[in-house]
Amino acid sequence: MTTTDYATYIAGLPRVLAGAGAIFRDTDGRILLVEPNYRDTWNLPGGTVESDAGESPRQAARRETAEEIGLDVELGALLAVDWVRGEGRPPLVSYLFDGGVLAPEQLAAIRLQEEELLSWRMAHWDEAQTLVGREMALRIGAALQALAEGHGPAELEDGVPPSGVTADTA
Repeated sequence: MTTTDYATYIAGLPRVLAGAGAIFRDTDGRILLVEPNYRDTWNLPGGTVESDAGESPRQAARRETAEEIGLDVELGALLAVDWVRGEGRPPLVSYLFDGGVLAPEQLAAIRLQEEELLSWRMAHWDEAQTLVGREMALRIGAALQALAEGHGPAELEDGVPPSGVTADTA
């Protein structure tokens, strides 16, 4: 195969998007949520993986967190990977990392990226799942379960484990 043939082959492969985010908690177990100005649901800090720049999902989650909330935090374990089928867009692979428990001084230091975010808040899981979109709620729930049970990452398709996969086998 020539270099030109290989480039044509690569250009013809299906396109898949990648996103990465982090779950940050406080000492009361609440989850940090951000309110984007471009959608009607809350979200976790995170965004698109810049794979053209050679960025990994972990690097993207850390970069996006620093950009969106002003905190540059080394992330912990990968908690969930979700294959999200696209409606009007290519499919997305979403990675969720453990951002850990933020100290009061870290929470006080949060500074929003005003171009994209309206506000932030800490919410207990029962409230948080009503503020985020359905798929995000499923993804966060699976990630929190993986964190609590000390296993992971959770393997998901559209927010739920694929047929035959349970928390014990993921």
